[in-house]
Amino acid sequence: MLHLIKYDILVKLRNFNMTFWPLIFPLILGTFFFFAFGNLNDADFETVQVALVRETTDNPLFDFYLDQVQKSDSDLISLHEMTEPKALAALKNKEISGIYHAGMTPSLTINAHGIPESILQSILESYDNSLHTIRTILKKHPSGLLNGLTQMMDTRDLVQEVSPGGKTIDGTSQFFYALIAMACLYGCFIGFGSAITLQANLTALAARRSVTPTHKLKLILSEQISSFLIGYVDVIILLIYLRNILKLDFQGQIGKMLLISLFGSLIGVSMGLFIGSLSKIGEGIKVAVILAISMVCSFLSGLMNSSMKDTVEKHCPIINRINPAALISDAFYCINVYDDPARYYRNLLTLAVMSSALVFASFLLIRRNRYDSI
Repeated sequence: MLHLIKYDILVKLRNFNMTFWPLIFPLILGTFFFFAFGNLNDADFETVQVALVRETTDNPLFDFYLDQVQKSDSDLISLHEMTEPKALAALKNKEISGIYHAGMTPSLTINAHGIPESILQSILESYDNSLHTIRTILKKHPSGLLNGLTQMMDTRDLVQEVSPGGKTIDGTSQFFYALIAMACLYGCFIGFGSAITLQANLTALAARRSVTPTHKLKLILSEQISSFLIGYVDVIILLIYLRNILKLDFQGQIGKMLLISLFGSLIGVSMGLFIGSLSKIGEGIKVAVILAISMVCSFLSGLMNSSMKDTVEKHCPIINRINPAALISDAFYCINVYDDPARYYRNLLTLAVMSSALVFASFLLIRRNRYDSI
């Protein structure tokens, strides 16, 4: 068994796809992330200039909200009340970063995508969330409206003084947690390559292996173990790079981080092994399916959009319970942001069960393959 594993590792290390995508690509993407927003929390932002255009139907609640934003942080935004033509001209000349339209349903107009525009969008989203909360209080507990408004106005102080588990939240960390999750899922390329070497109708190596007396389960296990070891080492290298080279503030215990990476690597390799075992699908389609699953899962876990995971949790939480990328990133949150051991171990258990099911299904698919000729 050991000589099989050693042989499989050597073969895989010579394959470009099994080296670049699971290891090199996440390192490159992590570097880009770091230079793009890795030190946003230490940056010295200028006050965001924004125009306020009043519509025919005024919205005093939105005016009050913007006034409170300026009072709570006078350096965040600077409002300039303008007519719409003047505001559009100022936006075109880059004198302002955006335009708030203060109608009954406030909206934002921007012509670029950057930090100032993101701040303005966040303020508008915060207003919408606050309005939704007020409506909910009025509907269900109208007597608690005054207390609710008081707490909402004190939110900024509460966030500064108290944080779950005694730890603070770095707004950019979630991108790197999702990046690690993506790197784990990219282990599916390694698992996919393993499945290819077990199907005699696809490669000459697989044809030779299929006529050996070695049991199919032993072959599958050796491929699984060798693929997992390579994928796990790839993720560990990424984790060391993020912690020790880029100096990202990952506060959690390294032992628990390695355990998350272990189960994350296992689910990635298992997914690739299962998809590669689907004999009735062409190799090109299998690769497309692997990429689609990996990227969709990573996107939903917050790799491209910081609020996506919370949006999914709000509207369809079951997706976060079965999305392996979300489970991996959430496990990192459990040890780095909020202290929730039960949730942490639940995520790991879910990953372990999913991996076991995929490996067993892969064995059944590969075992039943029969070839009239090789």
